[in-house]
Amino acid sequence: MPQTRTPVVAGWFTGDSTDEDFRLLGTRCSACSSVFFPRQDVFCRNPQCAGGELTEVPLSRRGTVWSYTDGRYRPPAPYLSDPDVPWEPYTLVAVELAAERMVVLGQAAPGVGVADLAVGMTVEVAPGVLIGGAAAGTDSAPVWTTWHWRPVPSEGTGGAQGGAA
Repeated sequence: MPQTRTPVVAGWFTGDSTDEDFRLLGTRCSACSSVFFPRQDVFCRNPQCAGGELTEVPLSRRGTVWSYTDGRYRPPAPYLSDPDVPWEPYTLVAVELAAERMVVLGQAAPGVGVADLAVGMTVEVAPGVLIGGAAAGTDSAPVWTTWHWRPVPSEGTGGAQGGAA
């Protein structure tokens, strides 16, 4: 039986797409052109705008690391975490999106730790799994999908790109 794949938050990123097509989804105000993530579907959050129609827009796939840290404790609800599964520390990354110039928080891709990151390095968004399936200890558990940030390899070296933005 195929596993059910469910976004952690519906409408915040594209569904089951390839790495190249995966994007975070925001909204843009038609009156002031402000872009919002998380998405805003009711009103423009810009206090200087009388408001306009909000339309869904895909956000930049790449950005620069603004800050990062590691999470070494199991966070409380509403974070989805199976208490029966051993806790695995994770890396949290704040990324300034290239075009939007806004900072978006997210987990680093599996296998990427604080030693692999540097402020100013280029990263890209990728589809990820928060918990579920084999990660939850069973193949029948639902798969909760999310986004991850991963370093972009430098051209010609195969390593992660560093340096200031």
